[in-house]
Amino acid sequence: MKTFVVNKDGSTEIREIPKPRYSSKQALVKTIACGMCGTDVKLLHCAFKGFPESMYPVMLGHEGVGEVVEVGSEVTTFHVGDKVILPFVDPDPELYPGLGSAWGSLSEYAVVNDAAAWPAGEAPACAYAQLVLPEDLDPVDAVMIATFREVLSNIRYFGIKPGESVVVFGCGPVGSTFIKFLNLYGVEDIVAVDIIDEKLEHVKANGAKHIINSKDTDLTAAIRALYPQGVNYVVDAIGAPFVVNAAMPLIKDRGTVFCYGVPPVEQITIDFSKADYNWNVVYQQMPRKEEEGAAHEQVMEWIRDGKLVLKDFISDYFKFENSVEAYQKLLDRQISKKGIIVF
Repeated sequence: MKTFVVNKDGSTEIREIPKPRYSSKQALVKTIACGMCGTDVKLLHCAFKGFPESMYPVMLGHEGVGEVVEVGSEVTTFHVGDKVILPFVDPDPELYPGLGSAWGSLSEYAVVNDAAAWPAGEAPACAYAQLVLPEDLDPVDAVMIATFREVLSNIRYFGIKPGESVVVFGCGPVGSTFIKFLNLYGVEDIVAVDIIDEKLEHVKANGAKHIINSKDTDLTAAIRALYPQGVNYVVDAIGAPFVVNAAMPLIKDRGTVFCYGVPPVEQITIDFSKADYNWNVVYQQMPRKEEEGAAHEQVMEWIRDGKLVLKDFISDYFKFENSVEAYQKLLDRQISKKGIIVF
């Protein structure tokens, strides 16, 4: 099969390797599509926690959807022809010597795990998020469900409730989803912050009550004019260390900064001179797969009810053979919403 590889120097290529092996508790999946993500950008920059240079080169991709083509002897949950989300290619030193895996979903084939084939509580964590998709759902656009489930599981973890005020930094696919889901949860006081007007206009339609371009606005003055006592929460939907300090003068007493995603550096100095006396900073760098799986049904319900439209969050589609060029467009910030690689 072919797979998308990031080399130690950050260069990328499509490389031919063997198909992944699968056990009696797993199924082989032929990939249909894979989403492009901010996590990928950090991996392209060799700046993602847990992936030191020694792990490179790595197979990229973690937002895949594919079709089951073979099943292990103990598998009962998956059947040939099922469309499934989140297949991965694990590292295999024998099969892929010198090649690591950053989940590896940008491959022509990948593997899912059947949680039902393991004794209770013993399945790998990813098994609880590797689920069958409805037949009537477009499997290409369905890669968005990976982002949707991650964001919803984070909102549940953060505990944001109606009646509270939230500033969301970043209006890309993740930030836009945060705003949409907070609005669906009944949160009305949402302020969206970005430096691109097009993205801000998009999230206004998704439920942002106020939009602020921080490139040409005094952000603290603007937020305090709207909320003189400050806001309950600031959400970092970028994964950027600067947001914590930018948020300090925005939050009210006992307000919280929620940081979602893995920042490119693993340490931060917090300047709380402009903050109130009491505040919190909470990092959720990687949602638990069990939590993602638990968010699946609510996401599907919103889709079925027409409250969530997949294509509203997607701007670009690329053929797999053009994925090297596609990722350069992502690095150059030429993809306004979600980009999808189609096999």
